[in-house]
Amino acid sequence: MTDSKTPAPSTATDSTGVGSVFVSNYPPYSFWGAEALPQVRRTLDAPSDPDTPFGLYLHIPFCRKRCKFCYFRVYTDKDSKQVSRYLDALAREVELYAAAPALVGRRPQFVYFGGGTPSFISVRHLEMLVGRIQAAIPWDGAAEFTFECEPGTLTRSKLEALRAIGVNRLSLGVESFDDAILAENGRAHLRKEIDRVVPWIQTLDFEQLNLDLIAGMVGETWDTWKASVRRTLDIAPESVTIYQMELPFNTVYSGEVLRGERQMPVAGWPMKQDWQAWAYQEMEAAGYKVSSAYTVVRQDRPGRFVYRDAIWHGADMLGAGVASFSHVAGVHFQNLSSWEPYLQKIEAGELPLDRGFVTSETDRLTREMILQLKLGRLSGDYFRGKFGVDIRERFGETFDRLRAEGLLAEENGDLSLTRRGLVQVDHLLPRFYAPEYRDARRA
Repeated sequence: MTDSKTPAPSTATDSTGVGSVFVSNYPPYSFWGAEALPQVRRTLDAPSDPDTPFGLYLHIPFCRKRCKFCYFRVYTDKDSKQVSRYLDALAREVELYAAAPALVGRRPQFVYFGGGTPSFISVRHLEMLVGRIQAAIPWDGAAEFTFECEPGTLTRSKLEALRAIGVNRLSLGVESFDDAILAENGRAHLRKEIDRVVPWIQTLDFEQLNLDLIAGMVGETWDTWKASVRRTLDIAPESVTIYQMELPFNTVYSGEVLRGERQMPVAGWPMKQDWQAWAYQEMEAAGYKVSSAYTVVRQDRPGRFVYRDAIWHGADMLGAGVASFSHVAGVHFQNLSSWEPYLQKIEAGELPLDRGFVTSETDRLTREMILQLKLGRLSGDYFRGKFGVDIRERFGETFDRLRAEGLLAEENGDLSLTRRGLVQVDHLLPRFYAPEYRDARRA
């Protein structure tokens, strides 16, 4: 491994390109459409299996700035009145869903406030929103309540409010500890803001603090990456999540590249994979355990990730908010992705549905298999018990190729990715797609 300060892709095929890489669902979103909405409504109007785990995702789409690599539906131009209107609609959306037969009486195992930047909103707004949603879908017994935060939006009083409403997993979007890299990539915070809030978080003793890092932000070098990893280990959070920089189509950087205004500014995939593998090696030496392609957890304080594990094992999830995704009783659906149409639908007393997809049993098997492969391991017994399928036989040809490439190992009927396979798992998963879904844009 080299300590070069100017990482470069080794071949053209190893270069980072414009387009989605991260796999978050199956079948790909480009196959979802409005023609599935009648079935989505029929599914919501029928009772669902009460034994299927269930969770709630709330999308808070506000940010101080838009990062140059961000591809989520976020807004940086909304005033307090507009924020209030949105949060009122978000609560109303949950109230509408709570009356649907498929969701009546169901209690979430997990609640996840994602963004955007959930910590952008005021304590007053937060308490109003949580109160209304709790009244519609109580989550007193939820095992995990996750709240995403941007360091510069936190105060001691806001953290105390988060603790008071029951947040037990605080996810801090650090991404890097280098001010020059943060500024270049359009992040709103600086290192001094991270250093200011971490002691508050530790004093308040949240059950789990997660720090997010991104390997390969524009301007990254071996020296800056090592410094960020070492500072993360100094903080010693319960878990660390590391993503590799990608450039989906609708980012600032992608637009600049596609218009020919700049060369690809992001390091190649082999370099980013090396950075992530090095981080995992250092974190393991410091007492962490690798729990997925993106996450390490402290072995002396093993944190749960209920949201991740439930979704990857086929749980139902209601996603509320503009552009949010849901999965209920084998049906995928997404909300309208534009501000005014989303709000107007809810204000008219209607669900803001935009598109959907009705999965088959084979789709659901493949979805769970590829998502669980992100854990780095697959249990043959799990899939035989749930689907009555031997995945080794069903996907044997693809598993054989991965094994021949040194990316997969087998033992006692179970399969596991090697470390080299794990750090590039999202590049491997499309190999398992059904022929009709291959080579599709994943947006």
